[in-house]
Amino acid sequence: MAFPTKKLINDPNDVVIEFIEGLVETYPGLQYLDGFPQVKVVLRADVSCGTYDKVAVISGGGSGHEPAHAGYVGEGMLTAAICGDIFASPPVDSILAGIRAVTGPMGCLLIVKNYTGDRLNFGLAAEQAKSEGYKVETVIVGDDCALPPPRGIAGRRGLAGTILVHKVAGAAAAAGLSLADVAAEAKHASEMVGTMGVALTVCTLPGQVTSDRLGPGKMELGLGIHGEPGAAVADIQPVDVVVSHVMNQILSPETNYVPITRGGRVVLMVNGLGGTPIMELMIAVGKAVPKLQLEHGLAVDRVYTGSFMTSLDMAGFSISIMRADPLILQRLDAATKAPYWPVGVDGNHPPTKIPVPIPPSPTAKSDEPQSRPLQLNEQGQVLEAVIDAAANAILNLKDSLNEWDSKVGDGDCGSTMCRGAKAILDDIKKYYPLNDAAETVGEIGLSIGRAMGGTSGIIYTIFCKAAYTQLKANSHNGVTAKQWAEALAASIAAVSKYGGASAGYRTLLDALIPALSALEESLKSGDDPSTAFVLSSEAALAGAESTKNMKAQAGRSTYVSAEILSSVPDPGAMAAASWYRAAALVVKEKYNS
Repeated sequence: MAFPTKKLINDPNDVVIEFIEGLVETYPGLQYLDGFPQVKVVLRADVSCGTYDKVAVISGGGSGHEPAHAGYVGEGMLTAAICGDIFASPPVDSILAGIRAVTGPMGCLLIVKNYTGDRLNFGLAAEQAKSEGYKVETVIVGDDCALPPPRGIAGRRGLAGTILVHKVAGAAAAAGLSLADVAAEAKHASEMVGTMGVALTVCTLPGQVTSDRLGPGKMELGLGIHGEPGAAVADIQPVDVVVSHVMNQILSPETNYVPITRGGRVVLMVNGLGGTPIMELMIAVGKAVPKLQLEHGLAVDRVYTGSFMTSLDMAGFSISIMRADPLILQRLDAATKAPYWPVGVDGNHPPTKIPVPIPPSPTAKSDEPQSRPLQLNEQGQVLEAVIDAAANAILNLKDSLNEWDSKVGDGDCGSTMCRGAKAILDDIKKYYPLNDAAETVGEIGLSIGRAMGGTSGIIYTIFCKAAYTQLKANSHNGVTAKQWAEALAASIAAVSKYGGASAGYRTLLDALIPALSALEESLKSGDDPSTAFVLSSEAALAGAESTKNMKAQAGRSTYVSAEILSSVPDPGAMAAASWYRAAALVVKEKYNS
């Protein structure tokens, strides 16, 4: 007969509030909101929403990750932490209460780990707060490097690297920066860090029986912070082997999780998951630093070791590696009164030795961008005009996309798409080898992946990568209309495979799938390419408009009522139809002139 694991607790249902009560008794600079039971908000005792003259930085999520997030509340770090139940996202009312309690005229930044529940609850709270007149920005942290990108709709999980983002944002806010600037620094920090975890045991929820998922002599690689299964189960290895595997995964140039290259500078965090002795963490650090220096050619500017974001009593650790720059180091070194930030690590130590750079392997693919040809052939000229028109169509549609998205999503579809469009327009003159259609499509994917971020950025990067692979394999002396149709088909298949959506889900595919069908039918009927593309663009527009009549089955729209959905088309579908239509009209103009 199985029994619950022994715990020094009272009622398992009361562990979170009783933890908070002990925390605020231990640290007089902290308070908590006293309200209805689900409000579990820890906040700075010296902050009042009526008088606070700096940006409030708020984070939170499910409990069980202590000291995250309440232990990082304090001057120079978080202004408030919203505590959900064990491994459960906090409810919207709790988040709203926290926003109202600490947000002054400068506004607040919500730092959210990339889990669906957290994104939805914090997102809805943000929208409600905005409607009440608060200035709110949100940064999503997804630093997980365990699983090969992309991860479909879900994206990368938020792990211990989130703590470094808290510190950067909190220091920026304490310095008096505006909400936009604090958000920008937090977003930049989130893009610079990658994390992967390793565990020897699973965690035990209060009052429940411990899972025996891991047998004797086994460890789990790439697990999350909620006890969910990892990427793989393997035999226990010496810690230096484990550390090498984890760091190779984070720094792999193939996955490109973080923009860290040989010769750069980094911050290292080794984080205990709750049941790991300090001795074992220090052994991991002792192996990690020289490996970063000698094997990866990196200078290690800061090292943080301890339990920062745990998973209850799990035995194991995670490694976070963040690309360092002077501003990030300044923010990490800035003073804070947050009780669980390691204030002893202030950067005042002898410079770390930089290893002699090792020349890259001659067989390794260069990271340098493609060179633009000096003279464009006819296809290159058309392709340049098509790309320019498609990107500008998105720029012109920005406000409409944001307006539609404000009703069915988080209101930033236009802004997100425009970041990608602007990156394309910036890069086209410098990097795109326009005489080579396949390589150009590949470069567009890189531009989008760098600039857009979020789910849209992942989707369009997948789209371009699939098209590139198809074109590279089948086009050699120019690309025919039939080959473009095949590339579009490959892109649609890839987006559907990884994103999980298909026709009728109220996504961009509801514009692109009709476009592909019309294009293939028109070409099969013997229409000239320019006519075929125009007809298919009309099908794309019709498909996008038809999303008004669809029930959402992907993304935030799934949580919006049918009445609201029927009033606007899907923004992603309208964006896809817009750029596709603009591209088709250019093809018609160029080939009929």
